[in-house]
Amino acid sequence: MTTVRDVTVRLTAWLERLMPAGDRRDSLTGVLARFAADDRPVTAELCAEVERLAWRVSRHVALIFEPDGTAPADTDAGQWPPQDPATVRARAASVSQSRRFADGTALIRIDGLDEVGLARPYVDAAFTHARDARRIVLDLRANGGGDPATVALIAGWLLGDEAVQLSEVVDREWRRQWWTPDRARGSALRADACVLISRSTFSSGEALAYHLQARERAYVVGEVTPGAADHVLPIRLAPTVLAHVPRAYVVDSVTGGNWEGTGVIPDLKVPAEQALEAALTAMDE
Repeated sequence: MTTVRDVTVRLTAWLERLMPAGDRRDSLTGVLARFAADDRPVTAELCAEVERLAWRVSRHVALIFEPDGTAPADTDAGQWPPQDPATVRARAASVSQSRRFADGTALIRIDGLDEVGLARPYVDAAFTHARDARRIVLDLRANGGGDPATVALIAGWLLGDEAVQLSEVVDREWRRQWWTPDRARGSALRADACVLISRSTFSSGEALAYHLQARERAYVVGEVTPGAADHVLPIRLAPTVLAHVPRAYVVDSVTGGNWEGTGVIPDLKVPAEQALEAALTAMDE
């Protein structure tokens, strides 16, 4: 029988193995120490209880209860499996809408950030469709995140032809910079831009909105996002519990910080369902 104590002790061990040392790791392991004597059998409800406390430090922590799970606990760090190309193509790499309004507005809705090699044709097609638009609205209200390289690809369409550093990801053992790609001269879009966000905009979806806002390239409209800025790995803590474990944090190259805990703060706060109308009105003013 796997108990809450078993799960939190194993999660603590993985945090100490993967997460950069510092106050945030200490705070997170301190939260988990509250369960050190908790011998209740683990359930979905108890996983959610641990998550809610962990979110005070890292909004990305997840404990997924799988009652029929039989796989053993991991001893080596897991990796995210590659995406199925056919599945990505079937959904057009999460580019769910690309349209032009009669007034010249281009609306691009992207609901996820699939692997850049698979996403590039669909992202490029959507932004090419926006060429010469009077203004651009990028709808990220349902964007649950994904590949940071796809963040850089999209940001590059709006930030200019020359490569721009977006961030640095700090791991326990390494640092990695993320830059927008160099573009053909004159190919980046120059029209005014607005980004729509909501409480469902998460992780790398938040990153895209944050980076554009920090560079004053887009006016952000909608709801405050959850505030998940860590990079995570999937780790099985027990046959019935799969965890998302923080292993690195993001530093925006302009602000020197990130959106962890605070979320992306809209320039104009409105309910998600009103964000498009509010954005178009604001851009007319």
